[in-house]
Amino acid sequence: MSPNTPEGAETVAEVGEFGLIERVTAGRPQPRTTLLGPGDDAAVVAAPDGRVVAGTDVLVEGVHFRFDWSSPEQVGRKAVAVNLADIAAMGAVPTALLVGIACPRETGSAVIEELTAGMWQEAAQARVGIVGGDMTASATLVISLTALGDLRGRAPVTRGGARPGDVVAVAGRLGWSAAGLAVLGRGFRSPVSVVGAHRFPEPPYAAGPAAADAGATAMIDVSDGLLADLGHIGVASSVAIDVRSDLVEVHQRLVDVATALGGDPRHWVLTGGEDHALAATFPDPHGVPDGWRVIGTVGHGTGVTVDGAVYTGGTGWQHWR
Repeated sequence: MSPNTPEGAETVAEVGEFGLIERVTAGRPQPRTTLLGPGDDAAVVAAPDGRVVAGTDVLVEGVHFRFDWSSPEQVGRKAVAVNLADIAAMGAVPTALLVGIACPRETGSAVIEELTAGMWQEAAQARVGIVGGDMTASATLVISLTALGDLRGRAPVTRGGARPGDVVAVAGRLGWSAAGLAVLGRGFRSPVSVVGAHRFPEPPYAAGPAAADAGATAMIDVSDGLLADLGHIGVASSVAIDVRSDLVEVHQRLVDVATALGGDPRHWVLTGGEDHALAATFPDPHGVPDGWRVIGTVGHGTGVTVDGAVYTGGTGWQHWR
């Protein structure tokens, strides 16, 4: 549900495409990797490594965010965070973002300005420039972001390199967004720390390059749920993965929320999506870098298990299902 445009407030149609672009880009700083930013037919971004890591995410109102649950600024932060997490999961450092926004003509211009302010805020935290994009009309508000990254001489860490004998580790929070979704779905707005985790994630951007430097054999952004995304590594690497439940951290705040709502905090941690933590495999448990927690092992075979058994509670989010 889009925010209502107050009577008399400017709409995007009244401000116009180019006027709105000027408002959301003027005076914004750019990192040194931005050689030519917004305002021309295309941007120019430095690629010192000679290779560019690229990824795209699309967020649709009513599917990925709701304005009755999140402010436009929070949605903007989330849009950037989910995209940059994919770059970090390749072991790369994010360098630039391209933003596409489509929205109804009656959308308040303030909504888009707040939305993009959130994008700039999250981009600044990751030291990334928003270098260009596009705006157009549509029946639904849709945000499309393309992120670019630089490997800085590293080999990309794909999903296909895990080997039997590796350990599985995670960096970042798990289960918090799912808990926040459960809280919002029941009509509550607190605890703020849990609800905030759903409104916009806090991916551990630096953990991706650190894992690559430490010799990670495979890595993935946990967007759909830990077990589901480890399953992608398992399929790509032709290995089996076993998660030890006693090694998976369940924060006391999640336990408190689950007790209040009648939920299962461990289920949120194992299957909840949208925290955008990172999961990776490493050849040596003693070589796992700071900020990473070992939670399981890689073996011969196929599939993902928990404590040696198939998890029966579902593994995570899938679109169209």
